[in-house]
Amino acid sequence: LISPHKKIASRKHLKFERREVPATNQRQIPRPLADVLHSIKVGTTKLSMKTFNSLSVLCVIAFSGRDVNGFTVGSPNVRTQTTKLFSSEPDVSAMGTRVVDEVKEVSECVQLASEYLFKPDDAVSAEDIVKVCDEIDAIQDGDLFVSQSLQLRKKALEYKRYEMLAKLMRKDYDAYVATASFLSPSRIPRLQLPNVQDVPIGEQDDTPVSPIVEDGQTLVADCELEDMKFNDNLLDKTLLSIFRKLVVKNTGGVSSDKDGIEGLLDQGRTFMLQPGQTAEAQNKMVYDTLGDLMTPVLPPFYRIFMSGIVPKLGTDFDGKQIGPWFYAPWLTSFVTPTFFGFLVGPSYPNRRKDGQPGGLVVEKCKFLQESGCKGLCLNQCKLPAQQFFQEELGLPLTVSPNFVTQECQWSFGEVPLPPEEDPSFPKGCLVGCESRKLISASAEGPTANLCN
Repeated sequence: LISPHKKIASRKHLKFERREVPATNQRQIPRPLADVLHSIKVGTTKLSMKTFNSLSVLCVIAFSGRDVNGFTVGSPNVRTQTTKLFSSEPDVSAMGTRVVDEVKEVSECVQLASEYLFKPDDAVSAEDIVKVCDEIDAIQDGDLFVSQSLQLRKKALEYKRYEMLAKLMRKDYDAYVATASFLSPSRIPRLQLPNVQDVPIGEQDDTPVSPIVEDGQTLVADCELEDMKFNDNLLDKTLLSIFRKLVVKNTGGVSSDKDGIEGLLDQGRTFMLQPGQTAEAQNKMVYDTLGDLMTPVLPPFYRIFMSGIVPKLGTDFDGKQIGPWFYAPWLTSFVTPTFFGFLVGPSYPNRRKDGQPGGLVVEKCKFLQESGCKGLCLNQCKLPAQQFFQEELGLPLTVSPNFVTQECQWSFGEVPLPPEEDPSFPKGCLVGCESRKLISASAEGPTANLCN
């Protein structure tokens, strides 16, 4: 190769020569480096020292430790394989082949993703979903751009699996829960499940749980998961500030010196513990606050273009509802996370319990995590939100909090059950509820019940 031991007549002019490498030092030299050495004719090309140094450094950085076929010494006989470094014409054939391969991969991925879109729900089984998981695990990174950089095949298979799970949920909800519980989180990330309402986190424990009883009351166990840290953006802080001022207005002056969500919860708890307070009064307070927050403009717009309620035009159809329109549930699920994150934290659209679009799941409810109070959750979030969407916006809504994980499922377009008839809504206060402790110490005594 470049001989560092050969004496150079002048520092300004360097010559290149070929040098045999002993067979004991067998190694592979990258093709581009061999091409550089061969393309510079021995004894005829002259390089300045600056150019030579630049070329040397470039070669060392680019080819160190790489195992590329090219200039190979693999036997007692010295073999040299060289190609032309600079070609006056591009390799059109290789480029065309690469483009064809990329297009074929994209086409196959589109077919994979859309395979189950138009199949009936009965065409899906739990075994089929497991096979797709196996296909995802078997994917190997190729040299194609769409596979290596975009991971298009993996995303296509994940989308296919998502659609299959949604179809299984519509076909047999219990079978969906069993399949999702078995595959998640070991093989399917929880965030990739179409619905997580009844899917436990982690390994299931079949050991019977004894009821928690304190002062004669049956209590609900607290969430044992680690608290989430919330990073509110400027919009969240602005909306929270406006909401708190509206709460002061609608509670007759109840305020708090605490900042952020803690201050809002302090306002809500103070209002809840007022003498003679009722659940209906709490519902109305939040109902009015939501109406003020949305301004007089948004509800009429929503009623017309989302819920299909005919506006007052002086006709016989005034006020009649011909909706909600088919797109209302899923479009609402996409818009809501942006404007309600200040109250509940991060959320993302998913599927309702019936497998249809229009669901939204709160990853870990800020309101529930910071309050630790089932009464505040019920009377200052769940019930007034359901009532507001149904009566003011014309779209049914079911809010389903999970007190074990502190997730919360919002299902737009789904008619809610009363809390006393909802089997998923537990009875009793939370063990660590601060409101319960204050009630127990009050004149009303431990029998006061604001959580059911």
